[in-house]
Amino acid sequence: MELPFYLSYKEFESHYYDNLEKWFEEYHNTSEIDFLKSFTDMYRPYLYYNFGNDRVQTDASIQIKDCFFPYYEKIGLSFCTSCENGKEKKNSKNNINHVFEWKTITMMEYAQHILDKVNRHFTKKSISPKEENVLDYINNYEIITSKEGAGYCVNYNLHQQTIPFLKAYLPCYGQTVNIAVYRDFIFSVVQIANFIDQKLKAVQAIEATIYSKLKSDARFKVQMSHQFLTMCN
Repeated sequence: MELPFYLSYKEFESHYYDNLEKWFEEYHNTSEIDFLKSFTDMYRPYLYYNFGNDRVQTDASIQIKDCFFPYYEKIGLSFCTSCENGKEKKNSKNNINHVFEWKTITMMEYAQHILDKVNRHFTKKSISPKEENVLDYINNYEIITSKEGAGYCVNYNLHQQTIPFLKAYLPCYGQTVNIAVYRDFIFSVVQIANFIDQKLKAVQAIEATIYSKLKSDARFKVQMSHQFLTMCN
């Protein structure tokens, strides 16, 4: 069963028990904890643990390579021969060294970038955007990893994690994303996380809550950072 990704807390809450019923119809030997864990995996990437406030907060962003041709040197930038999944391509006609830097962009910007790629594909193939559903193309390998010489380079493996969000957010037809819907998601995602955590606490699965997992991840990152600094000194 493919669980729907909700951008609105009201929608998530109102469809919770309907989805739970469908879950049990398909998976007979599972529990509500398994159901909640699946939602946890879907929403965790858009949240982080704030040590100062001791709570979960929204972080709907993604890291992406911004690639361009090395017309001049710039401190802090690296060179790459391919932007595809971090692997170097050899013996390629298009094997031109780019300069790249990592950028953190919002998921709205990322969604617009993917939408632009699909619409460029429609234009190249003379496909009417009114006849073809954008969502049918958002995971097409050739389209998603295509490069226009410079610009954002999508990592296809990382892209897989964004598919549930993109399916829920991108328009079926059109060329621009909806800012209002994205704002609703930014405010709703923490509420959705709290709802999931309350349900997990109710069934005595506190260790599986989004709060616990993100806090654990944050502590691990801090420990690794301290160890790295100790080694350097």
